[in-house]
Amino acid sequence: MPDPGWFLVQGDNRPARVFCFPYAGGDPRTCLGWQPALDADADVVAVCPPGKAHRAHETLPPFDALADTAAEAIAEESRDDPRPIHLFGHSFGGLLAFEVARRLRGLPNLRHLVASGISAPSLLPSRRVRRIAELHGKEFAEALAFFGQFPPDVLADEDVLALLLPGLKADFDLAVGYRYRPAPPLEIGVSVIVGRDDPHVGDTEVEPWHRECVAPPAHHRADGGHFYFDPDPAPVVDLLRSVVAAGRHVEVI
Repeated sequence: MPDPGWFLVQGDNRPARVFCFPYAGGDPRTCLGWQPALDADADVVAVCPPGKAHRAHETLPPFDALADTAAEAIAEESRDDPRPIHLFGHSFGGLLAFEVARRLRGLPNLRHLVASGISAPSLLPSRRVRRIAELHGKEFAEALAFFGQFPPDVLADEDVLALLLPGLKADFDLAVGYRYRPAPPLEIGVSVIVGRDDPHVGDTEVEPWHRECVAPPAHHRADGGHFYFDPDPAPVVDLLRSVVAAGRHVEVI
């Protein structure tokens, strides 16, 4: 079974695994609800960094250290489990999944990266994210309305914000500390999916993704904004099912 520290699993030894990285302020356990839609295709594995879910008491390390340790944990899990591995991450989670994929280049069963709602890494951190990270308290929360992070009722509830903001602010600070470094392009498949009405990630921000992979990345647009998969995760699940199926095909060949 996967390490209960880093991983939570909603599956039962299906033919492949999808490791899902949470967005800034997100609960890693959210993606576990996608398991019924993926059905028998793959196990959904929620990646739980320090500071999240059952690891809320742990200190969040700097970005590079976080990517290093997440990659090490996945590599360790793959030692005795040859099933194909796919990485998925949304927004900040997409950036983290990308850097983890870089660190797992030699892993033979790594098949695909699905980067959701995230600009090409060479453009990050964006100017907007840097500006928002400088804010605090209610100003910080209100600035996140740009992404659709909080509905009006949450913004109006100071008790709820007091619970949500510390973890979200820590993630933003972590994102601001990211420094892109050129490296050989990924040899695995890469898919990029973005909401058609995402105000933060448009064609200009997505275009440089082609520099990060040997084969041209597959580009997908879904109806909705930055959180296009809420409340209906069908666009994500359908894409994951297709890349998992493609991974099986590669394995057979």
